[in-house]
Amino acid sequence: MLQVKTKKKRDMYDIFSNSIIVLFALLNLFPLYWLFTSSLKNSSDVLKMPPDWWPSTFTFSNYSEVFSSQPALRWTMNSLFVAGLTTILVVAASSMAAYAFSKLQFKGKQVIFIFFVSSLMVPKEVMIVPLFRITQELGMVNSLYGMIWPNVATAFGVFLLKGFFDSAPDALREAAKIDGAGEVRTFLQILLPIIKPGIGALFILNFVQVWNDYLWQLVIGQDKEMKTLMVGVATLMQDLNPNFAYKMAGATVAAIPMLIIFVMFQKYFTSGIAIGAVKE
Repeated sequence: MLQVKTKKKRDMYDIFSNSIIVLFALLNLFPLYWLFTSSLKNSSDVLKMPPDWWPSTFTFSNYSEVFSSQPALRWTMNSLFVAGLTTILVVAASSMAAYAFSKLQFKGKQVIFIFFVSSLMVPKEVMIVPLFRITQELGMVNSLYGMIWPNVATAFGVFLLKGFFDSAPDALREAAKIDGAGEVRTFLQILLPIIKPGIGALFILNFVQVWNDYLWQLVIGQDKEMKTLMVGVATLMQDLNPNFAYKMAGATVAAIPMLIIFVMFQKYFTSGIAIGAVKE
């Protein structure tokens, strides 16, 4: 009898907790829903009070106008190139550095790692002027590569992946050495596949961070053709054009790639968070 009561209480608790989770999930999804539906309305319907929770008439002219009146396709390709290449380079550099800090032994390792991670406490805005001067001296202003390389030099990925490498048993590396595997082969074929969840989490977090890196991309991309999608959409918001549905369409175009990336890598992202939660 006691077990039945306990099971009923547990079921009631599960129903209540899951209902709360669903409620908060819907609240978090509502801005995306409102953004997308507003992009399919006329401008007057966006400001209508009381609002139409569902468009009375669907129109895709806002999207066609964004791509016809602005170089939105070029902006999108610029953003995909910058965010994609930056993230690939960050994952490659961070995984190698994290492996070295975790598994290799060299003089001053702990001190170097402390100084390395301490750079995370310095806001990027503090370094924006000297960073711009260096980029200018290298001739990368008004260039997509000027947006990429400064974002590769970050310690966050090293800090994140080092924890995953630390959780990998040293016995695997020792067994690989006994079998004749070199350091590169041990890294690429044995330890790197183990930390796939961490790489997936880093890929999503870094891609979103670079995609939304408005300030640096605004400073570097000075010509209209060199702007990224976030900067280009922001210029639509600054215009005196009162077509709010048109601006909603531009914001939707900027949000869609991030949603696609998250859906593609959510398996590794969620498993990476779970592993990080139980890791000793």
